[in-house]
Amino acid sequence: MTDAPPVAFPAEPPSLAKSFKDAFRHHASGVAIVTAGAERGPVGLTVSSLASVAVDPPALSFSVTRATGSAGGILDADSFVVHLLADRHIDLAEAFAHSGRSRFTPEQGWSRLATGEPFLPDAPAALRAKALHVVPVGSSSLVIAEVLEVIVGPPAPPLLYQDRRYRRLDGDGDTTDATRDRESPE
Repeated sequence: MTDAPPVAFPAEPPSLAKSFKDAFRHHASGVAIVTAGAERGPVGLTVSSLASVAVDPPALSFSVTRATGSAGGILDADSFVVHLLADRHIDLAEAFAHSGRSRFTPEQGWSRLATGEPFLPDAPAALRAKALHVVPVGSSSLVIAEVLEVIVGPPAPPLLYQDRRYRRLDGDGDTTDATRDRESPE
């Protein structure tokens, strides 16, 4: 009897969920903060899943991981504001990405729109919107919203999120690391 080479079993294939997350961590996306006035006070969260959906009527979409806490307050509100962040807003993005962090402080520069939503005047753009559809998908919900008003602020380079890091564009259009590793925003 001859010694046969050992049988090589393939390594455990990565789960589809892990592969999906790994694929998207290499895809750069813009960062936004969504805010609303809620019965218990202002609420907000950081999102990197923002996308334009239509021009006529203007519509956008984003996802939230659960319908409780800040996400629940936003989903229950009549309207909310999506703030497109500039690269100078890294600290705000961090604060709104983690529960228990200080939010809506005077130092952060928040004000309120006449309609009551928290508003960040130095954001490059803010879009006041109302939810048209909330579609449950697994442990998340996809929010599709009609844009009611666009407020253009001071121009600035965008804040990006890629590979679990905030990034900014340098003068040549290349990205540079803007922060340390952290968990991804909603």
